[in-house]
Amino acid sequence: MTETKYSDRTDSFEEKLRLMEAAWRKKDFRLARSLAHSLRHSAMQAQAEEESPGQPLAAPAKFELVESLPAPWRTWARGWKFCRALHLDETLGLDRPPEPVEVLLSFPAEQVASLAREVRVARVVDGVLKEVPCQVHGEVRRGTERLAKVLFLARGVMHQRQTFLVFHGNPDAELPAYPTDLKTRGEGFALDIENDFYKASLSRQMGQLDRMSIKRGHGLELFAGGEGHGEPPCIDWAHDYAASGHFQKFRVTLWETCPDYEVVRGPLATIVRRWGFPQSPVHPVFTPARLHVDVEYRFYAGLPWFHKSGTMRALKAFEAPAMRDDEWVFTGQPFTDIVWMGPDGKLRTGAPDAAHRENMWAVGFTNAQTNDSFVALFLEHRADGLPELKHNGSPSLFYKSHGQLWSRYPLPVKDVPTGAVLHQKNAYAALPFTTKDGPTMLEELRHRLVNPLLVTAGEVPKTAAAKEQLGRLARPGEAGDSPIPKAALWAALRDCKDEQLYTADISVVDLGLVLDLRVRGDTVHLLMTMPHRGRPRLGYFTFGSGGNSVPIQQRLMKVSGVGKVIVEQTWEPGWNSNRLTEDGRKKLGLPV
Repeated sequence: MTETKYSDRTDSFEEKLRLMEAAWRKKDFRLARSLAHSLRHSAMQAQAEEESPGQPLAAPAKFELVESLPAPWRTWARGWKFCRALHLDETLGLDRPPEPVEVLLSFPAEQVASLAREVRVARVVDGVLKEVPCQVHGEVRRGTERLAKVLFLARGVMHQRQTFLVFHGNPDAELPAYPTDLKTRGEGFALDIENDFYKASLSRQMGQLDRMSIKRGHGLELFAGGEGHGEPPCIDWAHDYAASGHFQKFRVTLWETCPDYEVVRGPLATIVRRWGFPQSPVHPVFTPARLHVDVEYRFYAGLPWFHKSGTMRALKAFEAPAMRDDEWVFTGQPFTDIVWMGPDGKLRTGAPDAAHRENMWAVGFTNAQTNDSFVALFLEHRADGLPELKHNGSPSLFYKSHGQLWSRYPLPVKDVPTGAVLHQKNAYAALPFTTKDGPTMLEELRHRLVNPLLVTAGEVPKTAAAKEQLGRLARPGEAGDSPIPKAALWAALRDCKDEQLYTADISVVDLGLVLDLRVRGDTVHLLMTMPHRGRPRLGYFTFGSGGNSVPIQQRLMKVSGVGKVIVEQTWEPGWNSNRLTEDGRKKLGLPV
């Protein structure tokens, strides 16, 4: 009997493309639309399985056993089996306030079940380990490795090196709950994100930054009023470009919804990434696939600024009389003065002089009475396949029909060649500003962000003068001390199968649907997801229905000591095939 392969159970991208071309030739447009939708799903699955996460900081084999650490550290980290060292070097000669540090790390797949649950970060301080809140995202499995981005906030000490230990390998670990000031509400890209300094609201329609409140004084609210150009007015209007002959503008703010997006939510950062082709005012009459736009916002805990990155990539040569990658509009004249920065890194007040209008590295507004400000700090502007960029964006205090505005037109040519790429990364700061302290504060902020702390892989300091310390890394139940053995609970969950995969004999564990497992007294808490929103009813697994023969609640109640089972559902993070165990991949016919 011939073995059934994964490729026999689905259709390839190439096969769907052939079918869509045939439907197009027959003018069967409804079928062509259905196949185009199915092609997108093929791309999503291929991305989950094949997209390169990047180059990790160090090889996955570069780790040490926790049992080899000095005794005080070994005791403090009980429950974890492996660790590695990171060095952070301050190279500017400044004492630096907290800034985000993000590093891609690789781990042997056999050593971890879930990086989101198991990874912990600790800083070495005078021989003592101190846990640092971290956020793990973008976890993928590639062959024998599991990779993920680990983000944490770190201060910098003038010209000093700091050592951090990253721990992994603890099957009893739970999703860490770090208390921070970052709060994110809403679903999908339609979010409200706030910390102690500001509240940002993203458009419910297409995820653009709609409005923002600065949390000081009476709480200045930045918004763009009116009817826009027929689309919802947002304070962030970019990205867009003008078509040949200035016939029309194609804008991302004209998206009826995000063509595609990814969201990461956590205690330290909320990341919203959206991408697609800008649309016409009479979409879909005009649907050119010429300029692909990818935009990302990053909002952080405890910081009065956020990042925005954008990439514009030309898939074919075309004419663009104008192209913008930054435009901000504020209705009601909330500010009284313009500020800007030239290539010398010095912030100035007033309209930019003619010599600097095409060479600015920060632009924004301040209010002399309220001391409010909103300033864009340009961090990275680069281009591939184009002449040198313009670094413009001259602000205007009184723009007709809007209020206060700046627009950046970086394109130095009208004819955009195939393969040209424009990239930007900016930080937008909402800081109290006075003429005495404001310029220096923003100058130093940009200087630090352009020159972040340097991260390198290091050696675990086994011979350090480790001191006795209070507390431990593990929360209750994470160091083999769960009142009900977690191994018994995971084993029981393997009896809970997805009966809709009739012959696969695959459990919720091997599917990777269980995100977290906690035990409090005789109560077992599970955090679970479903494979996709076409199956939103987690009760199918929890309570049993439709032929599911072993419900989770019923099965766990049979484990000795269990008095109550609580199952919660989440869609964040979303499920994909990277969550499958090795056995799960085998049962679904996926490559291991």
